[in-house]
Amino acid sequence: MTLYTSTHWGVREVHDAPDGQPILKPLASDPDPSPIRLDQLDSQVQRLRVRRPAVRKSWLEHGPGNNPGGRGSDPFVEVDWHTALDLVAGELDRVRTTHGNQAIFGGCYGWSSAGRFHHAQSQIHRFLNTVGGYVRHVNSYSLGAAHVVMGHIVEPMTKLMTAHTSWDIITEHCEMSVTFGGVSLKSTQVSPGGASRHTARAALEKLGQKGARLVNIGPVGDNLEAEGVEWIPIRPNTDTAVMIAMCNVLLTEGLADRDFLNSHCTGFDRFEAYLTGATDGIEKSADWAEGISGMPAERLREIAREMTTRRTMINMAWALQRASHGEQPCWATVTLAAMLGQIGLPGGGFGIGYGSMNVIGSPAVQMAGPTLDQLSNPISDFIPCARIADMLLHPGETYPYNGEVRTYPDIRLVYWAGGNPFHHHQDLNRLIKAWKKPETIVVHEQYWTSSARRADIVLPATLALEREDIGYSSREGHLVAMRRITDPLGEARDDYDILAGLAERLGAGDAFTEGRDTESWLRVIYDDARTRNAARGVDLPDFEGLREKGFARLDALDSPSVLLDAFRADPGKNPVSTPSGKIEILPKRWLASGSRIVPATRSGWNPKNGWAR
Repeated sequence: MTLYTSTHWGVREVHDAPDGQPILKPLASDPDPSPIRLDQLDSQVQRLRVRRPAVRKSWLEHGPGNNPGGRGSDPFVEVDWHTALDLVAGELDRVRTTHGNQAIFGGCYGWSSAGRFHHAQSQIHRFLNTVGGYVRHVNSYSLGAAHVVMGHIVEPMTKLMTAHTSWDIITEHCEMSVTFGGVSLKSTQVSPGGASRHTARAALEKLGQKGARLVNIGPVGDNLEAEGVEWIPIRPNTDTAVMIAMCNVLLTEGLADRDFLNSHCTGFDRFEAYLTGATDGIEKSADWAEGISGMPAERLREIAREMTTRRTMINMAWALQRASHGEQPCWATVTLAAMLGQIGLPGGGFGIGYGSMNVIGSPAVQMAGPTLDQLSNPISDFIPCARIADMLLHPGETYPYNGEVRTYPDIRLVYWAGGNPFHHHQDLNRLIKAWKKPETIVVHEQYWTSSARRADIVLPATLALEREDIGYSSREGHLVAMRRITDPLGEARDDYDILAGLAERLGAGDAFTEGRDTESWLRVIYDDARTRNAARGVDLPDFEGLREKGFARLDALDSPSVLLDAFRADPGKNPVSTPSGKIEILPKRWLASGSRIVPATRSGWNPKNGWAR
C-alpha cells in the first residue's frame, strides 16, 4: 500500500529505499509538481533539527528579562522535558497573574504543517484560550492591505480567494490578460493545506498557444512565462498611476461601460471628477502617468483601447499591495475592471493574486475541512501581524487600523509556534531591536531557525512526517491520510503533546484535550467535516476508507467558477458584501472618515497621492 503525506508544495508519495530510508516523490498525477521539500529526511537537512529542549543560558541562570540583548548570541543549555515544561508553565503563570493575559502574544503566523490537526496556529491558540486568552494577530504579511480594503470595495479577500474565476474558464474565454506584477509560477507551487494539482503553468501555455494577448506590466519581466508575452517595464510602485491613466483613457474616449457603472457600482461620479482634474486641476492622463511610471503614453492608450475590444482579465500580484499605501493598487484594479464592464463575465473581470498561490484559479469544489476548535478568546486585543515590531517597541501608543484607532498592548511574553517571524518581517534590523523587549520568548521549532536562536526557551517539535494527520486545502480537491513515515528525531514531540503537558500543569488539561489522544481527535474532526460536507452535497469517504486509500482526489466534484457572475446577472438578488451591495469605487466609509483624492506630482509617484486618508 502506498503511503502519502502532504506539504504546502504538494502531496508526496512515500517509497522505500534499499537502505530502509523512506524516499519522498511528487504525486504521480500532478501535472507540474514542485521539487521543494523532497529532501526533508536527508542527513544534511536533519542536522539542522532541534533535538532536545533548550534554554538560553542567561535566562536559565538569572530568570525572565535577563540580558535580552543576548538573544541570538547567548549559548543554549539542553534540559529534560520535565524541566522545560515546568519552566514554561511557571512563566506563563507568572505573566498572566502579574500582568494579565493581555501581556501574552500568541504568535503563530506560519505554515509548519499542511495537516489540519497538527496545525500549529490552531493548537497554540486553543491552548492559550484554555489558560485565559492571549493577544492575537489578524491579516497576513502576504495580503495585509488587501484583507482590509477589499471588503470595503467589493468582497472580503477570504471570500474572493476561493471564488476567483477558474483557470479552465480563463483558458476558454479570455482573449486578453493584462497583469500588473506578473503571474509568478514559483509562487503557484504552494497552497496553505497542500497542493495536488498544479495547473497555472499549463493554463498560461494554453493561453499563449491559442493567441490570447498577454501583457505583463511591471519592473520584472520574467514573472510571466508563456508564448507571446509583451513585457512593459515601469518603475516600481507606480502600477496604480498606470491603472488610473487607463481609466482616464476609457473615460475621455467614451469607452467606459456606463451601463455597468450605473447598475453595479457607486461612487464613480467623484472618481470621474478626479480623473478629469476637476477636483485638483491635474488630468490623470496617459502623459501624466508616463512621467510617473515611465510607461510610454501612447502604448498605455493603445492597451486601454484594446482591452475594450477583447474579453479581458485584469490581474494584480499580491506583491503590489505589500508596499506603503498598498490598498491603492487593489482599489485601482477593481475600478479599472469595473470601467471595462466585464466583471462577472467568463474570462473577464479582475483577479487579486493569480500567480500568488496555487489555489487562486482552482476549479475544485470548496469543501469544509477538518478543523480543531480553537475555543473562545476572552482577550479582545489584536494587531495586524506585520506590526509586531511596532507593538513591542511602542506599548501603550495608538495606531490606525481599518477606520479605528487602536492601542498597542504591553507584551511581556511571546509564545510562538509554527512559523519564523524573521523570515516574514519587512525590517529585520528593527525586529531584532523589538525582539529584545519581551521578558520571555518561547518557541516550538523543528529547526534552529533565526527565531529559535533568538528565543529563551526552545521546544523541539516533530515534522509532519513524524506524526499522523489529515491533509486538506479548501479548494484543492483532495484529502490525504498523512501517515507517520519515520520516528521523531531526538526528543521531538508533537505540538499537541507539548501543549497538553503545559495545560495539565496549569490546571487546564481536560479543557485542552477533552480526554482525547491524537487518534481520537483525528476521527472527531474528520467525522465532523464529513457531516458538514454531506449537508452541502459533498460526499467524502469515511475515516477508515480514507486511511485505506491514503489519497483521495475529488475530481468529480470540480466546479468551474466565474468570479461575481451571480452579482452581474442580478445585483439586487445577489449583492456583494459592501454596505450598498454594489462595487464601491469610493466607499462611503472612506468619505465619512475624511478621505480625499490629492494630486500627483510630475516628478514621481508620491505615496500620499491617490486615495489619501
